[in-house]
Amino acid sequence: MVKTMISKRTTRIPVIISAIALTTASVVSNTMAWASSSDKVSPEKRAIIEQWIDKEFSDSSITRPEQIEELSWFARTAEPYRGMQLNILSEPITTHRYESQVLAKAFEEITGIKVNHELLPEGEVVQKLWIQFISDQHRYDAFINDSDNIGTHSRSGKVLALDDYMKGEGRDVTLPTLDISDFIGMSFVTGLDGKVYQLPDQQFANLYWFRYDWFQRPDLKKRFREIYGYELGVPVNWSAYEDIADFFTNHVKKLDGHRVYGHMDYGKRHPSLGWRFTDAWFSMAGMGDRGFPNGRPVDEWGIRIDGCNPVGSSVARGGATNSPASVYALDKYISWLKKYAPPGAISMNQDEAVAYHTNGNDIAQQIFWYAVYTADMTKPGLAFVNEDGTPKWRVAPSPHGAYWSEGMKLGYQDVGAWTIPKNMTISRQKAAWLYAQFTVAKTVSLRKTLVGLTPIRESDLKSPAMQRLAPKLGGLVEFYLSPARKAWTPTGPNVPDYPKLANYWWQTIAEAVTGEASPKQALDHLAEKQDRALAVIQRKSELLKCGPRISKASEVKGEQYWLQQPGAPKPRLSNEKPKGITVPYDKLLQAWKEGRMM
Repeated sequence: MVKTMISKRTTRIPVIISAIALTTASVVSNTMAWASSSDKVSPEKRAIIEQWIDKEFSDSSITRPEQIEELSWFARTAEPYRGMQLNILSEPITTHRYESQVLAKAFEEITGIKVNHELLPEGEVVQKLWIQFISDQHRYDAFINDSDNIGTHSRSGKVLALDDYMKGEGRDVTLPTLDISDFIGMSFVTGLDGKVYQLPDQQFANLYWFRYDWFQRPDLKKRFREIYGYELGVPVNWSAYEDIADFFTNHVKKLDGHRVYGHMDYGKRHPSLGWRFTDAWFSMAGMGDRGFPNGRPVDEWGIRIDGCNPVGSSVARGGATNSPASVYALDKYISWLKKYAPPGAISMNQDEAVAYHTNGNDIAQQIFWYAVYTADMTKPGLAFVNEDGTPKWRVAPSPHGAYWSEGMKLGYQDVGAWTIPKNMTISRQKAAWLYAQFTVAKTVSLRKTLVGLTPIRESDLKSPAMQRLAPKLGGLVEFYLSPARKAWTPTGPNVPDYPKLANYWWQTIAEAVTGEASPKQALDHLAEKQDRALAVIQRKSELLKCGPRISKASEVKGEQYWLQQPGAPKPRLSNEKPKGITVPYDKLLQAWKEGRMM
C-alpha cells in the first residue's frame, strides 16, 4: 500500500541532527548540575516531587530515580521565576484538558510558577494567536497550536526559532533530558529555512476506520466476493472503498436488526468542513507531488513553491488546487456523502458527525477518521466495544485515490505544538519554555499519552504500558510504530498564511456540497481566491525572504503548459476508477510488527 517513503527533504535533516547535537551538548555542559539536582532541593520539595511521581506519573519510560532527578531540575531551574503567573492557550482535546487540570497543578507545586492553561476551540486559538501577533500586544505567554501554521510561523518573525533559542538565550532553561531525537514529529515543526519553530506536544493521524467484526464474517465475505470479484478487506485504493461503501449500504442494508451504512462523513457549511479538506484530502487523492513531509514543489493544498517562495495555487500558475485530481477528490467526497452515508450526515459538522458515529452501531467504515477520538471510541458499553474492552473495530492506513503514486504523502497527521512568541520579556519567555518542556518531559509524557492517546515520543510508544494497552486501541499503536506513519504529515510550509487561506476552503467547498456550484467551479473559485491572497501577502511583505512571488498576468504560462509538465498538476486520467484492491487486515498488522509498510 505504502512503499518505502522515509526520505525527508534535505533541508529537514540538518536541523534534526543539529537539534540532537544541541541536546547532547546541553547534557554534557550541565552534567554536574544535573547529577546533583535531587540532592539540592529541600526535603519538602523532594517530598512533593515523589508524591507526584507516585500518585500520577508512575507510568513512565524512565526510572523513578531518573524522574526524581528530572523534576528536581525543574524545581531548581525555575527558582528565579517563582511567583510568576503564565497564561497559556490551547484547544480543548483530552490531552490539553489533562495538561490544564493536572500538569499545570503539578508544575506549580514543583516550581512555584502558576499556570492558567486556557482551553478554547481550535478556530479561536488560531484567531487569538494571530491577533496577538499582528497587534504586538501580549496576552498569552505561549500557545499550543497546530504545526499546520509552520509556514506562517517560519515567515512571520513573531515566533522563537527554538533551536536558536536552546543554544542561545534559553540554554540555561533547556531540559538536559529533553531528547529531541525521541520525538516522532520534528520534521513537521521545521520551516523551509531548516529551523525548528515549535515543539510537538500531541499528535494524531487521520486513518481508515472499519468494523473488523463485520469484515471477518464468512457470509459477508462470500457475498462481497460474488458481487465485486475480489476479497472484502482493508481497501488499498478508493475504488475498493467505494465498492465496500456500496456493499454495506445497498446490499447488506441490515445487520442484527440495524440499518447499516458503508460510509460516514459530514458536509455542513462550517469551519470544520475546511479542515476536512485542508487536512490532506487532496493528497490522499494524489493531487500533489512526491516528497516528505510534504509534496515538492506542489503540496497538498495545491500551492506551488519556487525555492521557498509560493508562486500560485491555480493550474494556470503551476498549482493544483483546481486540477483534475482535485476535482476528482471533491466529486468523490460529495458522491459518497450523498450515496452511502446516513441521512442527515450532509447537514452535520465535524463534532456532530463524531457524536453520531460514537453513539451508533450502523457505520461499516470511515475513510477520514481522526485518531484523536480513539479514547471516545473505546469506552465500555459502546455497541462496538467487546465486554473485555477490546474494540470490534480497527484502524488502518487510508486508501489512496486514482492519481496517487508511490513517494507521495498518504494522509494527514495533526501535531499540536508549543509556540513561544518573541514579543515578551526574557523571564516570561524562559518560564513559558520551562512549562512547555514540563508537559513533554519523559517523566510525564507517557502518562499524558495514556490519557489522551496522542503520542509524541518513540520511547512512550515502545513502553510496556503502551504495549499492554495496544489490544484495546484497534491497531493505533502498531500504526505509530510502523514505517507507515511517515506518510501521514501535517500541512507544510508552502502555506504562507494559514489563518487567512484556511478560511477560504470551507466557504468555497460548501458551494459544491450544496450544489450552488459544480466541483470544478468551486475549486476554480478557491484557486482564484488563494492566488489573490498570495498577491496581497506579497505586497505587504515585499522584503520577506520566503514570501509569495506572484507573477503578472502577462507572464502566466497557462493550464495547457502546466498539465503537460511532469508531476503536479496532473492531466485528467481516462479511468478514475481502476479495479478495487484490498488487503487482509491481519496481514497488514503483521507487516507493521515486522517494521514493513506492507
